[in-house]
Amino acid sequence: MNNKENLPRVAYLCMEYGMHEELPIYSGGLGVLAGDVIKCAGEKKFPVVGIGILWRQGYTTQRICSNGKPYDVFEDIDLSLLKDTGIKVNVTVKNKEVVCKVWLLDRYGNAPLYLLDTYLPENEDNMNITHRLYLGSDDDRVAQEIVLGVGGIRALRALGISVELYHFNEGHAVLGAVEIIREKMKNGISFEEAWAETKNVVVFTTHTPVAAGNGSYNHETLFNMGAYNGLNYEQMSRIGGDPFSITVAGLRLSRRTNAVSKIHGETARKMWDHVKDASPIISITNGVHRSTWQDPRIKEAYDKDNDLWVPHLEAKRELVSEIYKTNNVLFNPEALTIGFARRVTAYKRCDLILGRPGEIEPLLANGTLQLVFSGKFHPYDEYGRCVIPRIIELSKKYPQGIVFLENYDIRLGKLLTRGCDVWLNTPRRPLEASGTSGMKAAMNGVLNMSILDGWWPEACMHGVNGWQIGHGYEGCNQDEHDLSCLYQVLMKEVIPVYYEDRTRWINMMKESIKSSIWNFSSERMITDYFSRLYAEGEVEVDDELPEIITEFSTCAQQR
Repeated sequence: MNNKENLPRVAYLCMEYGMHEELPIYSGGLGVLAGDVIKCAGEKKFPVVGIGILWRQGYTTQRICSNGKPYDVFEDIDLSLLKDTGIKVNVTVKNKEVVCKVWLLDRYGNAPLYLLDTYLPENEDNMNITHRLYLGSDDDRVAQEIVLGVGGIRALRALGISVELYHFNEGHAVLGAVEIIREKMKNGISFEEAWAETKNVVVFTTHTPVAAGNGSYNHETLFNMGAYNGLNYEQMSRIGGDPFSITVAGLRLSRRTNAVSKIHGETARKMWDHVKDASPIISITNGVHRSTWQDPRIKEAYDKDNDLWVPHLEAKRELVSEIYKTNNVLFNPEALTIGFARRVTAYKRCDLILGRPGEIEPLLANGTLQLVFSGKFHPYDEYGRCVIPRIIELSKKYPQGIVFLENYDIRLGKLLTRGCDVWLNTPRRPLEASGTSGMKAAMNGVLNMSILDGWWPEACMHGVNGWQIGHGYEGCNQDEHDLSCLYQVLMKEVIPVYYEDRTRWINMMKESIKSSIWNFSSERMITDYFSRLYAEGEVEVDDELPEIITEFSTCAQQR
C-alpha cells in the first residue's frame, strides 16, 4: 500500500503495549501485537495514533526461588523514556473526578502512542488505578477501563487529534464507544441515533476464545463505578447484556469485527452467533514487526541467498550463552534445541511434550534433545504456579537436557525465536486465537512444530517449512491424542532430518522465512486493516484454509 494520503486516520486503543523490554507495560501476546502495530505504523507511515495506559509498575517481573517456585516482583517503570505532553483530562470514577496525565511515547520509531496515568497527588485514593496491569478486583478493572476508554477519547479531544475511525483492540476499550455515544447525545440526538452513528466509526478486534479472556461485569458494579457515563441500565444492557460482556459490547458497538486468524474467525462466529445486532466478523490474521523480530544476520543471509546455518549457529550460541549466564547450565550448540515460550496457562499445555517420561527422558539424558522453556503466568493462575516448578524439578534431573528461563520478556523472546532450532506450540485446539511467537520464529528460520490451530493452518507445509502435529483433532482424549502425534512427528521426522539431512533442514529454513516474511508481517496485517477492516461497505469473509494434511497423522487410530 504505497499511497497512504487518502487513508482514514485511526485511533488504536489497547490496554497494553509491548514496545520494548525496557518499558514492561505489557503482559504477553496482546500487548506485543499492539506494540508491533504501532511500530509498523510509524515505520511505514500509516495514519495511526495509539492510546493506552502508563502502568507505573507494569506487569509482574517473575522470578524463580532457589526451591524452584516462582514469585512476583513489581518495579517502577522509567519515566525518562516518555515525554510529558502537558495535557491532563478528567474522568469520573465512583463519583469522584480522576485526573489523567497524558504522556507521549515515540522513542522506537513508532507512530505516536499516548499513555494515560492517574498516579498523581491530586487523585489521592485513586492514584493507583494505573498502578499494575491486570491485577485487582472488578472495581479496579472497571476503573482502568474507564481511564482507557473514556479517558482515551477525551485525551484525543484535548490533544486536538482528529480521527475518522476508532479501533478497539480487545474489549477493554469499549467504554470509549460509550463516551462517543454520550458526546453525540449531548448534542441533542437520541440514544438510537447516537449508537448508530458511533457504530459507523468503530471497529473491533476480538481475540481469545477462552471464556476467562472475555470479561464481564455485573451492572451494579458498572453503575457504582461510573461506567454508565450518562447512559442508563436499559441502554447499557442493550449494548453489553446482563451481565455486561465487554466482548458482546465490542461486537454491538462496531461496524465490523476481526478475528485474528482464519480458524479463529470460524470459532468466533460460532462462539458469538447468539449475539443479536453484532457486527460481522471477518478474519485478518495477525502479523509481527519484521524489523523488531527478524535477526539482521538471518535477514542478510536470506536476502543474499547465503548460507543460513552460519548466522543461525551464531544466534544459537547467543542463546546457549544466556542459558549459562542465567542458569549456570551449559547447553550443546550442536544438539537439537526445541523452544517453548509463551504465556503459561492451561490450554497452551506447555508441559505436553513431557507427558510420557519413558519416551522423552532418554532423549534428554543422552543429549539428543534439549528443551528450553520460558513464560509468565498471571499471578492469580494456579496452573502456572504449579506447572513451572514441575519443569524446574525435571531440569535438575537432566540439567543438560531441559531448562526454564525466568521472566519471559521481549529481549528473551528475541533470543529464543532466533536461537532455537524448532519452535513448539501445543495449544488445545481451537483455543489458540493466533500465536504470534511462531511467526517470529518462522522469520528466523526456526522451524515450527505445532498443533494445527491459530495461524499455523494457514502457513504449514508439512515437511517443507515446518511440521504439523496431528490433523486438527478436537474431541475426547485430546491431550493423549495430540501427545501421540507430537512424538510421532518428533521421533520419525524432526530428529532424523536434523541429524541426518542438514541440506534439507536448511532448505526448510529458507521456506520458513519465505512463507512468513510478508504473509505474517505486521505490514501485511495493517494493510489488511485498511483495505478490509476499515473499509466501507460489504467485505468478504475469506476464511478458506489450505487442505489439512492427514497422511502424516495416523495418531487417531493409535488411541
